[in-house]
Amino acid sequence: MKLLDAIQTHAENYPQTEAFRSQGQSLTYQELWALSDRAAAAIKKRVSGEKGSPVLVYGHMEPHMIVSFLGSVKAGHPYIPVDLSIPSERIAKIIESSGAELLIHVSGLPVDIDSGRIQTVSAEELLENEGTVSRDQWVAGHETFYIIYTSGSTGNPKGVQISAANLQSFTDWICADFPINGGKTFLNQAPFSFDLSVMDLYPCLQSGGTLHCVTKDAVNKPKILFEELKKSGLNIWTSTPSFVQMCLMDPGFSQDLLPEADTFMFCGEVLPVSVAEALLERFPKARIFNTYGPTEATVAVTSVEITSDIISRHESLPVGFAKPDMNILIMDEQGNQLPDGEKGEIVIAGPSVSRGYLGEPELTDKAFFSYEGQWAYRTGDAGYIQDGQIFCQGRLDFQIKLHGYRMELEEIEFHVRQSQYVRSAVVIPYQPNGTVEYLIAAIVPEEHEFQKEFHLTSAIKKELAAFLPAYMIPRKFIYQDHIQMTANGKIDRKRIREEVLV
Repeated sequence: MKLLDAIQTHAENYPQTEAFRSQGQSLTYQELWALSDRAAAAIKKRVSGEKGSPVLVYGHMEPHMIVSFLGSVKAGHPYIPVDLSIPSERIAKIIESSGAELLIHVSGLPVDIDSGRIQTVSAEELLENEGTVSRDQWVAGHETFYIIYTSGSTGNPKGVQISAANLQSFTDWICADFPINGGKTFLNQAPFSFDLSVMDLYPCLQSGGTLHCVTKDAVNKPKILFEELKKSGLNIWTSTPSFVQMCLMDPGFSQDLLPEADTFMFCGEVLPVSVAEALLERFPKARIFNTYGPTEATVAVTSVEITSDIISRHESLPVGFAKPDMNILIMDEQGNQLPDGEKGEIVIAGPSVSRGYLGEPELTDKAFFSYEGQWAYRTGDAGYIQDGQIFCQGRLDFQIKLHGYRMELEEIEFHVRQSQYVRSAVVIPYQPNGTVEYLIAAIVPEEHEFQKEFHLTSAIKKELAAFLPAYMIPRKFIYQDHIQMTANGKIDRKRIREEVLV
């Protein structure tokens, strides 16, 4: 695989170049390659399943996470990144769904899972002995390279399988079409269980760059965050628009703080015009790129450089042109291709499209199909094409993006309704300007002992925290005596939204 070959070449030709920095620790390319060889040999001994069975890697931006990722694929096994923020109940569902036999425990913190269902090993134990595997064991071609679990409408997460060929198509495009080459320093802000992290991780390693991680703890403390950024020597910024918007709230976030920053790359949600304008003003030496793509199509499949001219001509920014090896179509409900300017569903076809959901043939058949000899994916996103450029206009269904995280409202509702204090519930996104700012839960409560509503809310949130990541838990709770229904017996979401947003 070209990506792995490139990392090996960097390890041989530039052995002391830093590949990875995080939490005061670092790895050179030589160390990364050698340690991942040892990890591969150990994984091969521990996983009895055939080539292709997945390995969970549990942690948060530690150097040994990357070692474990590469070790897994060198041993012929896809990896599943699981961040520390993922609740244990959700991890248990991922283990059950994936059939994984091995969990590599990177963080050193305890993980509350049933040890009888999966063997666990620390990164230190994994790397105790020397070893290597032959390159014919490496994941390659249409074999799965990694699996990222996203929100599912049934209340269970679903595993998106990304092959070596999918990933190679993506990294080749990023390295060819974006100004990122030449041993640059990349920001990693997104947890590895979020596919936006792939936008910085693998283009960085393929191009011989250095990945500089900013952990969740730093992100939650602006003073520490800015100190971290100041010493980073950052060239390439990758993040959601929400994250950079938070940084822009501080007037100190400018070219003076990051004098070497020359490229901003955004994905995961809508890039507001106001954010793009502020960045152009504060970072006059930098170029800004807007991209678009679902996890199922390997991070991103479109791009456009955002200039002052584009901002002046558009109230909402385009997500750009399709990457050269992909076709992007706009289709109606019957699957007919629509002409330029007409709004419909965005459909993506080409070598970046995932093989489907792990162990979910019905879900795969519903979302994926063959189109003129190419594998295609129905995104569920609304959009249109004008002069070759794609414009995205939100979701056709109840799937939303909040601060870059994609989630199904039905999954959140499923877990809210499981609470002992809830009789019925609907989750409504609050999006005053087209971008979801937070979630509101409209609840018909069961009888309870609490005197105050905020006590009831605290109790429900505590239950939800066992099943959902914090970013999926509604911020605001509203209590009602019934849920509005339409004449045909469906939940009247429009009316509920109007009532709760009054």
